[in-house]
Amino acid sequence: MVEVWIYALVSVFIVSLISLIGIVTFAINESRLKNIVHHSISFSAGALLGDAFIHLLPEAVEEFGFGLEVSVFIIGGIIFSFIVEKFIRWRHHHGNISEHHEHPFAIMNLVGDAVHNFLDGLIIGASYLVSIPVGIATTLAVVFHEIPQEIGDFGVLVKGGMTKQKALAMNFLSALAAVVGTAIIFILGNIVENISIFIVPFAAGMFIYIACSDLIPELHKEDDLKKSIIDFISFVLGIAVMVALLAFG
Repeated sequence: MVEVWIYALVSVFIVSLISLIGIVTFAINESRLKNIVHHSISFSAGALLGDAFIHLLPEAVEEFGFGLEVSVFIIGGIIFSFIVEKFIRWRHHHGNISEHHEHPFAIMNLVGDAVHNFLDGLIIGASYLVSIPVGIATTLAVVFHEIPQEIGDFGVLVKGGMTKQKALAMNFLSALAAVVGTAIIFILGNIVENISIFIVPFAAGMFIYIACSDLIPELHKEDDLKKSIIDFISFVLGIAVMVALLAFG
């Protein structure tokens, strides 16, 4: 159990460090950065779907069977993500680094990002409770998703009136909520029996929603044939990485 704790905490700390990726914007021009963010979104979409269908759901089904409970929790993850995005206005700001936002919106973005990171921590922790390979796969899926999101969030904070240094620091602090989420899920794992029966399919539902409702529609905004082909290749590569990780299972 100690080994699993170490793997999980190191994983969420690495995920938290992704929040500092905004520093690359210091050296990359805005046009090139938008292209990088756009293509990383397609890779992220493939990785999230790959993790959901190749790692999380098969593990849940193998452990508990594909009964009504698993289906309900998958739908629950989708519904929860919809509610958060629709009514709490938790938005992913992929690539919107040139838009102007008022400072209060930047603060709201930080709060929303902290909630998002906390949930990531819960998901990563629950995945490690299933097995270390599943935890690693989920961590990678989250990392790939965080890269474009954190670049976008950094841009929002800067446009909201913060200096680049302060934006990096505040983004990192909000990212540490993932560590809290993982710690809580491990504590609950010692109290609630079979907590993975609902957390794992719930996480899969969230990943499916994020990929299909948030990321893929963003890709459809691209009309250029060459860029669309690169998007498709990146999407397939994201899935391929999740398939490759089966070798470590």
